[in-house]
Amino acid sequence: MPPTLYVIRHAQGEHNVNDSHHLRDALLTETGKAQCKELQEKFPHLEDIEVILASPLRRTIQTAAFTFTPELGKRQVPVILVPKAQEISGLRCDIGHEASVMKSEAPKLIADAAPAWDATNLDITFVDESWNSKQGIYAPNLTAVRQRAADMRNWIYNRPEKHIALVNHRGFLHYLTEDWTGYVRGKGTGYLNCEYRKLEFTEDSNDKESHIRECGSTL
Repeated sequence: MPPTLYVIRHAQGEHNVNDSHHLRDALLTETGKAQCKELQEKFPHLEDIEVILASPLRRTIQTAAFTFTPELGKRQVPVILVPKAQEISGLRCDIGHEASVMKSEAPKLIADAAPAWDATNLDITFVDESWNSKQGIYAPNLTAVRQRAADMRNWIYNRPEKHIALVNHRGFLHYLTEDWTGYVRGKGTGYLNCEYRKLEFTEDSNDKESHIRECGSTL
């Protein structure tokens, strides 16, 4: 049986304040960290999560860490950074740091929220030197984004865990879910900062082509 997927849009980042899209790979604001704490207290599936997937951008890593702090410390839930889940644009705020930088910084970002978490539970093997190039599969164009979204769905469908969290971005989430509800051209997404949605794979999904749909409440 395929897993249940809980997608979470990152909390408020510095780039979300006054449309500061010039800030490269922005960090969370204090408001964003507070949003994570609020989600942590209200998220009913906290103890079910077996693995946390996150875009390698810093705001998504921080959102994962500050939201799942108790489980990171108590159960040492593994975290996997997945470049194909990065945001879709070529704006500076959506361009991550080099792989060499992230290999040293990512564990620190998580430890800042969850000091008891063992950094050996971080899988950064997918983060290669091309991940932030915005070229090829990571290019900000429809063909590449749709392919990334399809690859992500299939990869998650074939994972062994039954309950998976994915901390992600507003733009990519619409392509991942193939659901454009709430999207307004020129204004953006239907996903709020730190909003989560519970998703399931459709009955016609298989290990070669899979699709997901919403099946639960949101915050």
